[in-house]
Amino acid sequence: MLDKKFFIENIKTLFYALIIAIIIRSLLIQPFYIPSSSMEPNLLVGDRLFVTKYSYGYSKHSFPFSPPLFKGRILESKPERGDVIVFKTPADNRTDYIKRLIGLPGDQIQFIESNLYINNNEVLKSRISNKDLIYCGSKKINVFTFEESLPNGKLYNSVYLKDYSFQNSDKFIVPEDHYFFLGDNRDCSKDSRFLTSVGYVHKDNLVGKAQFIFFSSDKTIGSIFSFWKWNKSIRLDRFLKKIR
Repeated sequence: MLDKKFFIENIKTLFYALIIAIIIRSLLIQPFYIPSSSMEPNLLVGDRLFVTKYSYGYSKHSFPFSPPLFKGRILESKPERGDVIVFKTPADNRTDYIKRLIGLPGDQIQFIESNLYINNNEVLKSRISNKDLIYCGSKKINVFTFEESLPNGKLYNSVYLKDYSFQNSDKFIVPEDHYFFLGDNRDCSKDSRFLTSVGYVHKDNLVGKAQFIFFSSDKTIGSIFSFWKWNKSIRLDRFLKKIR
């Protein structure tokens, strides 16, 4: 009898813990892992970060498996240009992407001779390094590193291949209630420039704002389970680093 009661109490405890975890994950904060190099040099493969779910309000995508609990967003707050945001890609409304918000509803975005223009005004950038090696998938590429300044004063680093492979584009006109995103690794990012795979992102697809890195490890050196390599694989300098 005692064993049965003990078993039931443990099941109840696990159930309550699961409910609390789902509430925290859905309404407050959620951890994410960076699997690709599209946001280098600011986010590296192996970074683990916290995303605040309340930053822009809530939609069905705030919850696990995106249940159709309600339509639209509640407690909505507008994102700011330059925010690093997790969103559900419009291609399947299921896969999480993380990119930088560049274009707001009604904006015109264009690349002219590898320079980014917003509403016909060039986004100013200053070169801070002529020789950097970063990842593009499993390959290392030589890039120029710039500090870019968006119209609202937001500063961040971006990188471009030395031959500027993405040089010119048509004008992207951001529809109402949609946003335009770019990866900071400009020549190695699937983002809103590619309309058939990502394109413009509806406001309901926003999941949350990336805030800071809480853990980071270089998987090219060894997995997190290879404790004898921790002195080389764990990036202590990235712990608690705020994402800008």
